[in-house]
Amino acid sequence: MPSPMNITLPCRLSRPALVCSLGDNLDDISEALFRGHRKLSISDRFTPGRQLPLGTVNVALPDPGAWPAKHCSRNNQLLAAALEQLQPEIDAFRLRRPGARIGVILGTSTSGIGETELALATRCNDEWPEDFHYQRQEIGAPADFIAELLGIDGPAHTISTACTSSALALTSACRMLASGICDAVIAGGADSLCGLTVNGFGSLEALSDEPCQPFSSNRRGINLGEAAALFLLTNEPGGTQLVGYGESSDAHHISAPHPEGAGAIAAMQAALRMTPCTAADIGYLNLHGTATRQNDSMEALAVHEVFGPELPCSSTKALTGHTLGACGALETAFCWLALNAGRLLPHINDGRTDPELPPLTYASAEDFDGKRAMSNSFAFGGNNVSLLLERMDG
Repeated sequence: MPSPMNITLPCRLSRPALVCSLGDNLDDISEALFRGHRKLSISDRFTPGRQLPLGTVNVALPDPGAWPAKHCSRNNQLLAAALEQLQPEIDAFRLRRPGARIGVILGTSTSGIGETELALATRCNDEWPEDFHYQRQEIGAPADFIAELLGIDGPAHTISTACTSSALALTSACRMLASGICDAVIAGGADSLCGLTVNGFGSLEALSDEPCQPFSSNRRGINLGEAAALFLLTNEPGGTQLVGYGESSDAHHISAPHPEGAGAIAAMQAALRMTPCTAADIGYLNLHGTATRQNDSMEALAVHEVFGPELPCSSTKALTGHTLGACGALETAFCWLALNAGRLLPHINDGRTDPELPPLTYASAEDFDGKRAMSNSFAFGGNNVSLLLERMDG
């Protein structure tokens, strides 16, 4: 069922803090986004003998050497890199609001499972390597890591709903603010590449051996990626606000989307209903756009049903890969960048739009004066989230 209209917004989104295959600063990331530059590496690291395009983070990450063993994971390194960028926002808020109650809500699907894979590979005589710590792979580990690093003693928890995880972290942060439990929430998510996810999607025959082609007649599947994306959410006015969100669970299938997009339609409509906006007021839509046959077919049907054929839209997964539990927050950040730069994010594929899909307007790299953008995230189990952002005047 779609989410109810009982949450009071606004919810101000800070300048986002990002690390992904496009880089680890907003200037580099913005340039790649607005130019439509794919940043995928070809590797058989997780699939020996099979070269795959992956959205690997290749920038230097913080050294975990001084961290407790339970926090030493690549997932937390990605988060620490993003947190360094967010720290000025946190410090400035604490100066404005001494004694503010700050929470942490993150999304992930991998947590530190990659380190457990390495430990299993070296395990001998039923003994784990000396540096192994089980808590690295716990789903709650990312939020615990951030809270401990910053000395935050308020609410801290992690959401794991596959590809909607970090989008739900943002909606949960809004609820924390609306309830009065927190004055600010650090929210977003992270996922790191590991054998479990790469081979898991491989077993579903969902991976493409070539750069993915969202909404193309030649689409063959996804490219996977890794990323971390963080915001500081407050109830302060101005800036770019999360003004509406919709959540639904159609529970159609454990991994396949509802073929007619019932849950996706419900989520988009619910996000609109939280605001005075109509579909015609939205200036850009970031598609979930995984480049699988079923997802793109479902989403094209759903978007056409809600918005018709004219709304500029694009999938940015062609540039970064599908970052799974991080993608909801990452692509919300891309919408934030589009709104604040006044530029559309171009849709990148091979130019062979699937004629069997309902017609949509795929965005090109151009200026636009819209104040509102929506981002879709859809997950296994029929879990769907749509987030509606608005850039406020002044």
